[in-house]
Amino acid sequence: MDGILNINKPAGMTSFAVVSRIRRICKTQKVGHAGTLDPDARGVLPVCVGKATKVIEFFMDHIKTYRVGLMLGAATDTQDASGNVLYEKPVQASDEEIEVAIKSFLGEIKQIPPMYSAIKINGKKLYELARKGIEVERKPRTVTFYRIDILDMVRRGDKAEVVLDVECSKGTYMRTLCHDIGEKLGCGGYMGSLTRMRSGPFTIENSYSLEELENAEDGMPDSALLPVDWALNDFPVVRLNDKDARRFRNGLDVPMEDLSEGFVRVYHESGGFMAVGKIIIRDKRPELRIYKWIGCDSNGL
Repeated sequence: MDGILNINKPAGMTSFAVVSRIRRICKTQKVGHAGTLDPDARGVLPVCVGKATKVIEFFMDHIKTYRVGLMLGAATDTQDASGNVLYEKPVQASDEEIEVAIKSFLGEIKQIPPMYSAIKINGKKLYELARKGIEVERKPRTVTFYRIDILDMVRRGDKAEVVLDVECSKGTYMRTLCHDIGEKLGCGGYMGSLTRMRSGPFTIENSYSLEELENAEDGMPDSALLPVDWALNDFPVVRLNDKDARRFRNGLDVPMEDLSEGFVRVYHESGGFMAVGKIIIRDKRPELRIYKWIGCDSNGL
């Protein structure tokens, strides 16, 4: 079984636990997810099965969209609702001032990853250190917020809840965005809820729950398992005849015409997806080099 599952991860489950469930459903150990979601978060989690695990690296750079519940009026040590409250302050900013503060994070910014994260420093995961009460210096990361839309804003006494749709680059922490907005407003903030709505071409509307895959009477729906090359549609296509396909399979570069440097999807002329290739320029001419052999349907090569 080779392909990609677009899973709607439930809240209260780790991404690794989802992988374990998929291993049982698909009866294979060769399963991996493409982008961790916090246990308390829900939403889109692409999971690769079989030969599709070879293309996970290409999913990591996908632009992602989240629906975020921003809670203003308190700060927590984990920057989300699961943590201990560090302080509470009344929200004195007007709705317009809150909107200005939120929109100020648009574009490319520097973000310091939270202590409660899986980032490793000197071989130790930050959340393991945080649980021991140890805080270490973290280097700021460059991240990009392409879009931040305010969907709703509700006042509850001296606190406020804001619902946001956020489109951002890889490596962005929504918890830290909520924390930083609260700090900018001087009242504290944390993430109350998080749903990943989109990761590249994978959307929550087209996702499947684990129960849908497990409880289907006739087994897992055919439509649930996407082809290995489905999420590589941004790569140009190269088709090789049998002679060039064998040359390529044996690790030899194949002369090409009118192609720029970068990754390509490589197919046998019969239609089978073979590999991710890479176009290099040698003596001002493009050549196709094997990058990662997939061999889903390689015509016997």
